[in-house]
Amino acid sequence: MHRANVGSGLTFNTMDTPRRPLLFLDVDGPLVPFGAMPADHQPSTVDERPRCTNPLTTRVDRELGPLLLDLSCELVWATTWVHEANQVVGPLLGLPALAVVEWPDRTDHQIDEWFGLHWKTRTLVEWAACRPFIWVDDEISDNDREWVSDHHGDGALLHRVDPRIGLLHSDFAHFVEWLAAAELAGGT
Repeated sequence: MHRANVGSGLTFNTMDTPRRPLLFLDVDGPLVPFGAMPADHQPSTVDERPRCTNPLTTRVDRELGPLLLDLSCELVWATTWVHEANQVVGPLLGLPALAVVEWPDRTDHQIDEWFGLHWKTRTLVEWAACRPFIWVDDEISDNDREWVSDHHGDGALLHRVDPRIGLLHSDFAHFVEWLAAAELAGGT
């Protein structure tokens, strides 16, 4: 039985939920870009940032929320923000509480890093439990793609985001296309 924790003490058994594809979503880089903001960017005011003193949250593009919600998949936080993503970033995007990947203490991280594998990779493949998934992160490498292909098959799209720019509206056409192909391939 695989359990997902959505914060605030809510836990559910993912075996009882539909087997839709997953979208693992990182915060720093994809949703909170690190580069210079465009001149026409209108930052959020302090009052609009719920329960957060992190000034970088003003960089969140609120228009990404509806785009994420329109995808035919289950959204899951895959970030070091863990439950804080539901408390701070989710409300900025208009997202409901999402499942959160809890990062285990792993002894194989040093080995993974030695071979160029991201420290999240194994955990996300295990968490997906054979479900097709999209992983949106700014630190994905070719080593991660190869490892996921070898250990999860073709049911994964690893989408690397430029951390200076963040997730773009144009990225969603690629997600929609991939999810439609995954639905056809797996009947999800």
